[in-house]
Amino acid sequence: MAETTGKANGEITHKRVLNIAIPIVISNATVPILGAVDTGVVGQLGEAAPIGAVGIGAIILTAIYWIFGFLRMGTTGLTSQAHGAGQTGEVAAMLTRAMMIGLTAGVAIILLQIPIFYGAFLISPASAEVESLARDYMAIRVWSAPAVIALYGVTGWLIAQERTRAVLALQVVMNGINIVLDLWFVLGLGWGVEGVAFATFIAEWTGLALGLWLCRDVLKSPAWKDWVRVFDRARLRLMMAVNRDILLRSLMLEAIFVSFLFIGGDFGDEQLAANQVLLQFLHITAYALDGFAFAAETLVGQAMGQRNRARLRQSALRSSLWGGLITGAITLSFALFGGAIIDLMTTSPEVRETARVYLIYMILAPVTGIAAWMLDGIFIGATRAQDMRNMMAVSLVVYVIAALLLVPDYGNHGLWIALLISFVARGLTLGLRYSALEAQAARA
Repeated sequence: MAETTGKANGEITHKRVLNIAIPIVISNATVPILGAVDTGVVGQLGEAAPIGAVGIGAIILTAIYWIFGFLRMGTTGLTSQAHGAGQTGEVAAMLTRAMMIGLTAGVAIILLQIPIFYGAFLISPASAEVESLARDYMAIRVWSAPAVIALYGVTGWLIAQERTRAVLALQVVMNGINIVLDLWFVLGLGWGVEGVAFATFIAEWTGLALGLWLCRDVLKSPAWKDWVRVFDRARLRLMMAVNRDILLRSLMLEAIFVSFLFIGGDFGDEQLAANQVLLQFLHITAYALDGFAFAAETLVGQAMGQRNRARLRQSALRSSLWGGLITGAITLSFALFGGAIIDLMTTSPEVRETARVYLIYMILAPVTGIAAWMLDGIFIGATRAQDMRNMMAVSLVVYVIAALLLVPDYGNHGLWIALLISFVARGLTLGLRYSALEAQAARA
């Protein structure tokens, strides 16, 4: 802990930003590989139903687990501040609190799985065969819910201390085990959809075990089980408030994207499919920028813990500079190779042609969204979650108004413009609150 505390006081260099960001970017790149292997393995069974079952089962569980994504962000912000302030006892206590929340939430999902799954299939119904197979898949995977959600906390705790190489190792090992077991259980033992579920179940619990092993230094000290500190009311209230506001912010962001998909469905199958293809460009952008947003979370949080306004500004600027450079590269890549990327994602001539019509919005998306992505990281590090919640509410209202005004006259073009406007609104409104963030850091 002494070594990492010393690191928090080090100079904010470009190398330091890249050391935090690059492992996260590489880690994110492994995520779609696992999904492709899951689909490819069940695809070897020669039937459509298993593919659909694994797809819909994974989507439902991911959506449920995503609700608890606030644990990763809140843990990073609060831990980085304690780390920057040299409060090693609080750093340890944050890991314990995050683990307790994650494990408790996971157990709650297991206990409530029947009504949760029933509601999920009411919202997204499937054929009887697909639903039956999906229920078999989910009934196995749900037992790793405590591991998945607790890992959000472990990951956020590691990121807060600039240990993103450990996060990369965790992701690579977990996905690697999952892929190997996929091949063995499905192709070797013939377990079908249940084999994919068991592979993921084992990989996720192995991931939590590895994550705790990576935290072994702090677990060797008595600070992690200092129950007076762990259950300190003031700190628990702060953690609950931060996590609550991040959750509300995330739900409003999800409302924008869900409504985008629903509205897009009214324009016909080809435009709906084209929108789905183009949304993958946004995922690529988010995966690339996450590393630099995480760097901002970590470094800004440490500066906030130190009450050092100059370091906070330097952290925000250097992280954002690299985020901006990556944004430029992504924008240029989409402009030059966007058509080729579309062709890789679909073989339908009609969808390809339609997606190219709207490609311009994907070229503009990184530019219009960079401020929102980077300021999210800055505000998470500063635990200014209330500002994030309020500015997201403003952005949601702006999106709704823009959609109501533009979609009737411009159709799918109006829908994409409304989405980009919401990005700009979020960046501008958070930018207006940045001075208050710096003022908070200046207060001793």
